[in-house]
Amino acid sequence: MTQHDVIVIGGGPGGYVAAIRAAQLGLNSACVDERAALGGTCLNVGCIPSKTLLHNSHLFAEAGELGARGIRTGPPELDLAAMMADKDGAVDALTAGINQLFRKYGVVRYEGRGQLAGAGRVVVEGKDSGELAASHVVIATGSVPSPLAGVDVDENRIVTSTGALSFAEVPDTLVVVGAGYIGLELGSVWRRLGSKVTVVEFLDRIVPAMDQEVARRFHRALAGQGITFQLGSKITAAQASGDGVALQVEPTAGGEPRTLRADRVLVATGRSPRTEGLGLASAGVEVDSLGRIQVDEQFRTSAAGIYAIGDVTTGPMLAHKASQEGHALAELLAGHTAIVNYGAIPSVVYTDPEVAWVGSTEEQLKEQGTAYKKGRFPFTANARGRTTGQTEGMVKILSHAGTDRILGVHVIGASAGELIGEATVAIELGASAEDLALTCHAHPTLSESVREAAAAAAFGRALHA
Repeated sequence: MTQHDVIVIGGGPGGYVAAIRAAQLGLNSACVDERAALGGTCLNVGCIPSKTLLHNSHLFAEAGELGARGIRTGPPELDLAAMMADKDGAVDALTAGINQLFRKYGVVRYEGRGQLAGAGRVVVEGKDSGELAASHVVIATGSVPSPLAGVDVDENRIVTSTGALSFAEVPDTLVVVGAGYIGLELGSVWRRLGSKVTVVEFLDRIVPAMDQEVARRFHRALAGQGITFQLGSKITAAQASGDGVALQVEPTAGGEPRTLRADRVLVATGRSPRTEGLGLASAGVEVDSLGRIQVDEQFRTSAAGIYAIGDVTTGPMLAHKASQEGHALAELLAGHTAIVNYGAIPSVVYTDPEVAWVGSTEEQLKEQGTAYKKGRFPFTANARGRTTGQTEGMVKILSHAGTDRILGVHVIGASAGELIGEATVAIELGASAEDLALTCHAHPTLSESVREAAAAAAFGRALHA
């Protein structure tokens, strides 16, 4: 039996970060993952390949619109195979980078499926089969796509996000089931490349976690690009054939079913914790009704010496949330102090326009009975937005009515995912809207919109609006 200080089961954004940081802090660290390539779902079939396709499809669509900027070119021609190869190259480079970091810091890699075998013991089945022991075992196995009743995924006609990242050709018609992050991002990719995209959503709105004012604006923007939405609708059956898929769609409030046909169907109705086959019950690890592992503020499960982070626990299923937890847990295992501020975990939808937010929405503040101030600033009044043509969007800042402390920041528009970093730091440090409003921002930049929105919240008006 091989002995380690820390064994991490799962090599995704939470697991590999925990393993590397533990090794950096002097612990004998090991990572067990059944994939040949490290990085988990995010790097291999999630965040990284999807963002590569989002960027490249955006360039493709933008190339066809350069005439408005005084650049005359012919219609762009798509080489889908080359685009897919570029996506795969980005994945390969990053997975190789994690392998290099494992070697650099001495993290021992075991390729195989890890299973708990009692206190401090892990059995590995696969290429590197064997039995391991450690004082601390971390479960970081991530999540899997949630199934949809009445719909059988074959990763050909009816696909999850994994299949939607590897179509051999652009489907003429694509139905996306679910109007969350994944569905809207991948729907945007294929819409830009030529598909007619329809999004079917059970609820009467898109991205339910998003601030409702921003979500309405986001909905209008995507609809204006040609994406069709069928909200308040549910899929009750799907029949795949050689030439497409026939879907039975019914109103969620009740009503007559209708048939919707498409070349391909993407099921993007959420994700579930990946805990099957880990031996949780035999090890005494408790889960809730949704299969999520229960942990305390130090990521400890109900079983001594066993911890859990990332998508297998409660909270948003975000790669950076898992990484933050992995880093904090490694610090704790090394005897240091660490905490994760869940009020400062940003969210980003990488469509065009991008949408990003951190902290509370207006709806949450109203539900809590928190008195707040609100400041907005449109990109149409931003100098940088005017020079680049990126005028779609706004920044919205919510601050406490009494203390002016920033409670939430919401951005829709170009580079929203980058702009939200400043807001996340502000919330982490307990800054006020006045702090941001009085901080010099370079001109001309989109970030000036953050300052202007902060001024609107702190002083009741922005300078340029």
